[in-house]
Order: sequence, then structure tokens, then C-alpha cells
Amino acid sequence: MIGDVLRELRQRQGRTLREVSSGARVSLGYLSEVERGQKEASSELLASISEALNTPLSYVMRVVAGRLAADEPLRVPDVAGVVPETVPVPDTVPPELLHEQLAPAAG
Repeated sequence: MIGDVLRELRQRQGRTLREVSSGARVSLGYLSEVERGQKEASSELLASISEALNTPLSYVMRVVAGRLAADEPLRVPDVAGVVPETVPVPDTVPPELLHEQLAPAAG
């Protein structure tokens, strides 16, 4: 998944594997394998690739985390003997909430 994000960033910038691999000081073949999910990159290499893409590593990680979270059901943690359960996360806002208005804040 992280390779997909790196590839998307590179392609959006209109950059080639050769340009980014040179900037990140990694072989073109290895970068290609990272992008395709065939090799795992160390944190140092991810930082170097992100720098070559002029993108903070924290941004790359947030995008990956968001995609992972979207693929997993939300789970309520087991607290004080409560059995965890899967909580459905709606894709849209329920129609009855679309017209709800919040009360003004007190003060």
C-alpha cells in the first residue's frame, strides 16, 4: 500500500522512476519494486524517497493510515469485560441528520 502512495505521488508530479531514484539515492529497480509492493523499504529509505518527492514522510504515512483504516471495520476496544463488537461505519450521512441543526453554544 505504501508503494501505491509513492507511485501516485511520483506520477502526479510527472516524474520518472529514474528521477526519483536518483534523488533518493536508490536503484531504479529497487524503487520500482517498492512501488509495486515487492520489496519493503526501511524507514530511512522511505524518508529518502519522500524527500526526493518533496513530500513530508508524515503526509505519506497519513495517506497510508487513512487507506488502511478505510479497509478495516471499526472495533470497540474490550474495556472492563465488555465484548468487542464491530461497529458499522456508514458511507454517507443518514438523511435524517442532513437537516438537523446544532443548538447555539451557551455563553
